[in-house]
Amino acid sequence: MRFSATDAGDPNSATASAEMARDFLGTVDVLVNSTASNYKPDLLLRTDIADIEQIITRQLLPPIYLTRIVLPWMQAEKGGSIINMASDAAKTATPGETIVGAAMAAIVMFSRTVAIEAKRDGVRVNVLTPSLITGTPTAELVTQGGFSAKLFEKAAALAHLGVAEPDDLASLVVYLAGPASRRLTGQAISVNGGISAA
Repeated sequence: MRFSATDAGDPNSATASAEMARDFLGTVDVLVNSTASNYKPDLLLRTDIADIEQIITRQLLPPIYLTRIVLPWMQAEKGGSIINMASDAAKTATPGETIVGAAMAAIVMFSRTVAIEAKRDGVRVNVLTPSLITGTPTAELVTQGGFSAKLFEKAAALAHLGVAEPDDLASLVVYLAGPASRRLTGQAISVNGGISAA
C-alpha cells in the first residue's frame, strides 16, 4: 500500500498523485473522489461573500480534476469505475446549504454527463449523495451547535432506517466498483436512511 498526500484542488498535485498511483498499480481501474471541507452550513445572508468562491472550489474542483486525469487511462483500457461523492444537498433544496448545494448539484451533473461521454469506452460514472454520516469529522463539525446542528437534528429524525454510517457508504462503493454493477452508470444514489424519502 502507498499513500500520497495531495492537494486535490491543485491540478499539478492531483496529476502527480494520480500518476504515482498508476505507476504503482500498473493501471487505475477504480477512482473514488471523496472530498470534505471545514464548511459549516449556514444561511446565505450569514455567509461571508469572500468565502463563497472557496466553498465552491474546494468541493467541486477535486472530483473534476481527478476524473479528467484518470478518465483517458480508463478509456484506453476500455473499462473502469469512477465514483464521486456529493451530498443530498445536490437534490433537495435545504436552507443553510445554498452554496454547498450548488457545488454538489454541479458534481452530480458533471458525473452524469461524463457517464454519457464515457459509456462507449466501458467506463462507468456514478455519484453517492449521502446526508449525515455518523462517526465522521464532518458530522462532528456540523452538529456542534448553531444553525447546522438544528438542521441535521431535523434530518436525523427523518432517517427512519437509521442515520448512515461509514460502512453503509463503503459497501456501496465496493458494489459500484465491482463487476456486479457493470450495467449501472450515470446514477446519483442517496444513502441516508430515508431522510429524503420523507
